Amino acid sequence: MTQPRLPERFRALRAVKDDAGFRAEFQQLTPADLPGGDTVVRVTHSSLNYKDGLAVTGRPGVLRSYPMTPGIDLAGTVVSDETGTYQPGAPVLLTGWGIGERQDGGYAEYARVRSEWLVPLPGGTGAEWAMSVGTAGFTAMLAVLSLEDHGLTPGSGEVLVTGAAGGVGSTAVALLAAAGHTVTASTGRREEEAYLRSLGAANVIGREELPGLKRPLEKERWAGVVDSVGGETLAGALASTRAHGSVAACGLAGGSALATTVFPFILRGVNLLGIDSVNCPTPRRRAAWERLARDLPADKLADVTQVRPLSDVPALAEEILAGRVRGRTVIDVSR
Repeated sequence: MTQPRLPERFRALRAVKDDAGFRAEFQQLTPADLPGGDTVVRVTHSSLNYKDGLAVTGRPGVLRSYPMTPGIDLAGTVVSDETGTYQPGAPVLLTGWGIGERQDGGYAEYARVRSEWLVPLPGGTGAEWAMSVGTAGFTAMLAVLSLEDHGLTPGSGEVLVTGAAGGVGSTAVALLAAAGHTVTASTGRREEEAYLRSLGAANVIGREELPGLKRPLEKERWAGVVDSVGGETLAGALASTRAHGSVAACGLAGGSALATTVFPFILRGVNLLGIDSVNCPTPRRRAAWERLARDLPADKLADVTQVRPLSDVPALAEEILAGRVRGRTVIDVSR
């Protein structure tokens, strides 16, 4: 079978570090520049995540080598698959597995990856929808599934979402509300209250309330928590979670350190659940994406999603790190 031909050159946003320092620049690459892998994907869409903002602006801790194409998400169609798992033209998506960190990611018109990393686009969805969900929404879904696995049901009590106006938080609010939970959204952007209520939040509290909880055990309030902030916010959430409740930790926008005590765990039986979206096993991935397609169809995401061209990513990277990006940003890689 003749393999489809790739273009001689295609555009990519590259993170470069050399004697002149760090810079993010647009380059024309050739197929020979693509990394190792068994499957080539024509990328039509990617997305903007906090981690992408770190990578594109040259903050340490994300990119493992240079030069690198950032973009931890991608969606598009298969060009060729040496394993035979996917036929040419098959619509697929990819999040995690180190793309945009250890291997070239989604900010290019073509990507070479491993077929086992790919997930078929759920029926009735498209690439733009998949990237409006992206790693942020996928992570939120994993957090909700983990809370449900540990006994959270509608009617259990208030469920807290921290960093609620961000990508993970806003999706978590929508998913939890769709599942019938009473959601309290914590945010540092009180001007976003109407937005959060439109997603389904029943209550909105200020970001400062949780770090203000300093005692080892505070008044029991939360039946479950999705925390994308970390630091003092996570410590306060743990101290105020109800007996046998669960806290799903999936971010560190507020810091990676955690100063807490064992009392929530040994006196209340609180569960601290770690959410890893990068190396999540494939069966769990597929289940999460099917649930996302059911509970977050495109029409529900339209008001919380903006579509921007690849050329805007360097400026958007600064915006997301400054906390000025609301909801989800889809990147049209062709523009």
